[in-house]
Amino acid sequence: MAHPVDVHVGKRIRHRRWLVGMTQQGLAERVGIKFQQIQKYETGANRVSASRLWDIADALGVEISFFFEGLGQPAGERAAEEGVPADLLGDKEALDLVRSYYAIPENQRRRLFELARVLSDA
Repeated sequence: MAHPVDVHVGKRIRHRRWLVGMTQQGLAERVGIKFQQIQKYETGANRVSASRLWDIADALGVEISFFFEGLGQPAGERAAEEGVPADLLGDKEALDLVRSYYAIPENQRRRLFELARVLSDA
């Protein structure tokens, strides 16, 4: 059975990979391993060594601490603090929306953000 920390780190790897629009194959190539190993990391079936996590963080453009954020805190509690549904990071549609948002040029993105903020207050 997978250790809860391995599962948490694997989910964070998958979420970040989705956010940046990278495939398992693409991440595997950047890290120098086979995509099947990325699958095993993402499900928590295999533990990620410290040096491999370093390479994955570099490939995904995050600090290593990113993979441990929220660890030890129930998902519902984390989501309530952030003001979002508990399963938001598990929702591919939401992640696609975030990826699309960041693909918009910055000046237009700021205007879209302000519009969304105004609409959400209404």
